[in-house]
Parts: sequence; structure tokens; C-alpha cells
Amino acid sequence: MYNKIENDLKNALKNKDSFRLSVLRMLKSALQLEKINLKKDLSDEEVLTVIRKQVKIRNASKEDYIKYNRLDLANNLEKEIEILKTYLPAEMTDEDLIKEIDNILNNMDNPTFGLAMKEISKKLAGRADMGKVNKILKEKISG
Repeated sequence: MYNKIENDLKNALKNKDSFRLSVLRMLKSALQLEKINLKKDLSDEEVLTVIRKQVKIRNASKEDYIKYNRLDLANNLEKEIEILKTYLPAEMTDEDLIKEIDNILNNMDNPTFGLAMKEISKKLAGRADMGKVNKILKEKISG
């Protein structure tokens, strides 16, 4: 995964795609920082975790820009998010997510929110937006 990002960075440099180049440089910087923090080379799963964090940060910033009517900056962040998402596996659809949550809840005895969230997090890590999972699970348990 890290090598793919390196190659894409080189290609962006060769193709003079300055926007993509800047996004990939920011990503590479975040990956280097994580590598230093962990004091080892990053596995593919760790690389994906860093990319997800970067997408999450950009989504939060995008919402703030929209709130303050800075649509130009929000659009730039949206483009950055799209570039970063090309490195992430496809997320589950809402329909599949609900089926999976129902399946996990049915296999639990008297599920509480905390226990169910822990189990779901283990099974769906990296394949689903945990914000959506949280919302759906609250509806299922309280309703």
C-alpha cells in the first residue's frame, strides 16, 4: 500500500498534477509521522488507519467550512477526500450494514449498547463508517 502511494506520488510529479501531488505529499507526511511514532514500518492495515484518519479530519474541516460559508475551501477538501478514498476499500452499503448489525445482535444474549458496539467494531473494522454504525445501533437498541 505504501509503495502504491509512493508510485502515485511520483506519477503526479511527472504529470505535473499539483493538486494530487500536494494531497499525496500530505498523506506521505502523515504516514512518516505514524512510522516514527510506532518506530517500525507500517503494515497495510496501519496505512489504511492513517488514511481513514486523514479523511475524517478533512470531513470535519469541510463541515466547518460549509458552516462558515467557505464553499471554495469545502470543495477543495471534498476533492482531497476523493483522492484519499481511492486508497480505501469500499465501505459497506447501508443495507448490508443493517443486515450485519442485525446478525450480530441476534447472536448476542441481551445485548447492551457497549457490548454490541465492541463486537460490531471487531467484525466491521475498516469496512464501515463507525458513525453510521453508532447511529443504527442506537436506533436498534433503543427502539
